[in-house]
Amino acid sequence: MKIKYLLSVIAIVAITKDSFAQYSQDAIRFSTFQTGSTSRIKGIGNAGTAIGGDLSSISGNPAGLGFFTHSEASITPEFDGSKVNSTYLGQFNTDSKSNLNFSNASVVIYQRLSTPKGRDKTKGWLSINYGAAYSRTNNFYENITYGGKNPTNSIGDYYAGIANANGQVSDGGLDDWAYQQNLIDSYATTGGGSEYRRNAFGTVNQLSNTIRTGGQSEVNLAFGANYSNKLYFGLGVSFSDIRYNSYNVFNETGTANILVNNVGTDVGFNSNFIQDQVTKGSGANVKLGVIYKPVNALRLGFTFTSPTYYTIDDSYSEGLNTNFANNSGFKNGPVEYPLSYNMRTPLKLTGGAAIFIGKYGFISGDVDYIDYTTTHISSTDSYSADFDNGNIKALYRSTINAHIGAEARLNSMFYLRGGYGIQGSPLKTNGSDIKTISGGVGVRFGNYYVDATYAHLSGNQTVYPYEIGTGSPGADLKKTNNNAFLTLGYAF
Repeated sequence: MKIKYLLSVIAIVAITKDSFAQYSQDAIRFSTFQTGSTSRIKGIGNAGTAIGGDLSSISGNPAGLGFFTHSEASITPEFDGSKVNSTYLGQFNTDSKSNLNFSNASVVIYQRLSTPKGRDKTKGWLSINYGAAYSRTNNFYENITYGGKNPTNSIGDYYAGIANANGQVSDGGLDDWAYQQNLIDSYATTGGGSEYRRNAFGTVNQLSNTIRTGGQSEVNLAFGANYSNKLYFGLGVSFSDIRYNSYNVFNETGTANILVNNVGTDVGFNSNFIQDQVTKGSGANVKLGVIYKPVNALRLGFTFTSPTYYTIDDSYSEGLNTNFANNSGFKNGPVEYPLSYNMRTPLKLTGGAAIFIGKYGFISGDVDYIDYTTTHISSTDSYSADFDNGNIKALYRSTINAHIGAEARLNSMFYLRGGYGIQGSPLKTNGSDIKTISGGVGVRFGNYYVDATYAHLSGNQTVYPYEIGTGSPGADLKKTNNNAFLTLGYAF
């Protein structure tokens, strides 16, 4: 039996060892990354598709590399502060986690093309510039806690539901463990048959604790070309890496009626369902980009990002232990369920425009289109992905991401920036868009520069610790991230 949780931007789905394993939630989790960028572009809400001349072009729109007229390098560390407020069965909880990461490191090498003597040096192919970058595109660090008093149902109802669906307790499955540990039992029905029910009665106390770590990153190689200072083309390839760890304990305490010396006795119990997931993966995609300047004050950009093709190694383990007040105790697991599979994320289409207001700055906007229903998992000899791919079609949707931002040049040294972004939820229900408000400053002195950005992200979602039909208890999560980025750069 397997249950996996995705509490950030996707729905929870129960997974049983005896039926199709469901990895659809992980497939969507690893498809909702953001383009890696410098503090400057993050400061304008990641609306950088049409800007050009920024090191973010290496991992964003590679056509922007064509704007460089010198070589340049930068590094960007990041501070991420995650906070999750929860409401579950009327009870409020909060949990938080902070961490430091290396967000971006980039370098571009400028190469001017030679032109025949006497030819207009502003016409034709003027330069081809090459870039390399490391970018962190997704951060999984977070702690999530929710709990409360449940007077209407128990996770024992979930265990019993598995046994009833099978017609009997499975051999070595989660429902078998629950049966061995006196959490469920077989009861006679009025029709002369029997069914499995929970042994817990009355109000039970429930508490879920989840600890997550890891992230997604890319190594980007790209080049961009400049044609007549009007048209810019770019091509890039990205090598992606996934590291994801999730450890969850769902605790339930209460009173159960169990057999003690063949006599039904009310006994207090304390039970923990423990899940541990470690996922690693690698993949690759390509990017094609173009920027066109019809006039000097206007830039129009477009980027095509191909699907990322991943190879995923997933190691999931679970265990169940229960202690009773009469000093009896039970423990099953942990049992590990490893699986390797291939996954394809959706392609992404991005369009953007930037208006430059002389020497005073610019306003920029981007729109992304992503169809999450095209995410696909490939079957293996030991695993059929048909059920997961069906869930992807049924539970997810296409979305639009929108970004807008502006940069104001105060003088030759100081810059102010602000931005706003909406990342559309891939969920049809129980999820909200992720909204980002950002602001930053920049300082230029000679060949050096420093950019600093603060970004506030927020989103809501309802998740379920277990599924028992219409009575499934839900936790309303309000998630916020307060992130800070600092870019140190040098032009040479």
